Amino acid sequence: MNIFADFTQCVKSVLQALDLKDTNGVSPDLSRVVVEAPRDPEHGDLATNAAMVLAKSLGMKPRDLAAKLVEKLAEDSEVSEATIAGPGFINIRVAPVVWYRVLANVLEQGARFGSVALSPAPKVNVEYVSANPTGPMHVGHIRGAVVGDALANLLTFTGNDVVKEYYINDAGSQIDTLARSAFLRYREALGEDIGEIPAGLYPGDYLKPVGVHLKDEFGETLKAMDESEWLPIVKERAIASMLDLIRDDLASLGVAHEVFFSEKSLHERGEGNGSRIDYMLDGLRAKGLVYEGTLPPPKGQVPEDWEDREQTLFRASDFGDDTDRALKKSDGSYTYFAADVAYFQDKFERGFKETIYVLGADHGGYAKRLQAVGKAVSDGQTDVVVRFCQLVKLMRDGEPVKMSKRSGDFITLREVVDEVGSDPVRFMMLYRKNDAPLDFDFKKVTEQSKDNPVFYVQYGHARCCSIFREASKKVPGLDFSEAALADADFTLLSDSGELELLAKIAEWPKLVASASETHEPHRIAYYLYELASSLHSQYNRGKDLPHLRFIIDGNEKLTLARLALVKAISCVLASGLAILGVNAPEEMR
Repeated sequence: MNIFADFTQCVKSVLQALDLKDTNGVSPDLSRVVVEAPRDPEHGDLATNAAMVLAKSLGMKPRDLAAKLVEKLAEDSEVSEATIAGPGFINIRVAPVVWYRVLANVLEQGARFGSVALSPAPKVNVEYVSANPTGPMHVGHIRGAVVGDALANLLTFTGNDVVKEYYINDAGSQIDTLARSAFLRYREALGEDIGEIPAGLYPGDYLKPVGVHLKDEFGETLKAMDESEWLPIVKERAIASMLDLIRDDLASLGVAHEVFFSEKSLHERGEGNGSRIDYMLDGLRAKGLVYEGTLPPPKGQVPEDWEDREQTLFRASDFGDDTDRALKKSDGSYTYFAADVAYFQDKFERGFKETIYVLGADHGGYAKRLQAVGKAVSDGQTDVVVRFCQLVKLMRDGEPVKMSKRSGDFITLREVVDEVGSDPVRFMMLYRKNDAPLDFDFKKVTEQSKDNPVFYVQYGHARCCSIFREASKKVPGLDFSEAALADADFTLLSDSGELELLAKIAEWPKLVASASETHEPHRIAYYLYELASSLHSQYNRGKDLPHLRFIIDGNEKLTLARLALVKAISCVLASGLAILGVNAPEEMR
């Protein structure tokens, strides 16, 4: 149940009943009419822009049109008051029966309240993290991992068929560097003194186990081979080991991808057949989207693969990009971008109607080129959404955190999770919009206070559970099963704080839909904090005013109604936390 959608339809029905015509004698376009929560709750429960967006086309003054609307809205039994504000906005106060209907709907649907079932469910691909498989996850990967995972959960909750995907960059020169670094550790495992790690190789201790595994599998056999022989062998084992490490690191954060897609597979050729990149290039040529030419040097730092020679170019600028893009270098080898195009084509052929890329801030120039690829390859059939995650600064009581010894030059994801737990990491990574910088303070995220959002929200859910445990002790024999709660007398919920809680719960379906549409999971975290805050506020009011407590001695009907409210709050908190990938504890320890 979405009361905002319901009242938007109500307002539109009133407008249609007024049989208004614009200056051309045509019924007005009502698509811009919306009903939202007012910025200031003191003004009402709902607000509509109807008079403001329609008055000009109807040749009327906004307040005059608003007056007609208010008169009709006042006749609705579910509207207790409708008033005109400012130049023509309309504020609406709803009758309590609306809130009671919302409560009944939450109790009926439970964790499904606010979710959407679409048929058929649109196929959506969310690709996130996709770090080079050359070592453990580090702090720079955490935010993208959490944002991508929560976004995928949110899209699933709103009716989409979502695939969580990781793109393995296993075809570049960094993989050769990985293999050489692992081979050095292999020699070390054989007892050789390797001395200081040479510049250009990966120095972290995480490669020592790879060296041991190579020794156990091959003994000294690899050592006797030429590099051209041992390199592909070591490369394969090293990539597999790094992917195991990456999966394990991500699992500690509650992240699990369904698909790991190999970049190398795009370059591989079967017997007598071309690669998938060849296939992609043939398709673009057939559409006339490829030509031979040169490009001016890019502004700023010139990338390694840029050439001032004739190359095979994709007409990216025809699809909104800033420039055309090279697909094949003058020596006939493919660019990194060519693999990106072939990878998108593979997604398109898998039937995705929307492909989402969650990237680090250092990929800022990728949005236009990926969207251009999407338009060209899919003929506009697939939407491409790119979200960037700004850097995270790790702090400890206001001071920057020092680098890790295990990794060699960075702080690992696992170190962060092991110190504070997955829940604080996930929640706080979502408590700022993804493209805003974020300071993560180890001390603050473990405080048990209102200033620590994850604690405050989890404490809200735990408090709901605690209230039910207390009720079973104080009112033994009271039936507060799902059926009993659904059958409670909701009209007994008349206190302003109770109605405020019901109004906040009623915002959930619209909030979820909006967050999903804009691909902004941080909105969920903000909302949960507000809902928890309203719960804690009402609970604290009961300390000073006993008649407002959730459990009233000698009044089982009122207690049952208030327990129904508590149950609804716990359902929404648990549902929202699940979207964020955060636990909803029954008690705080």
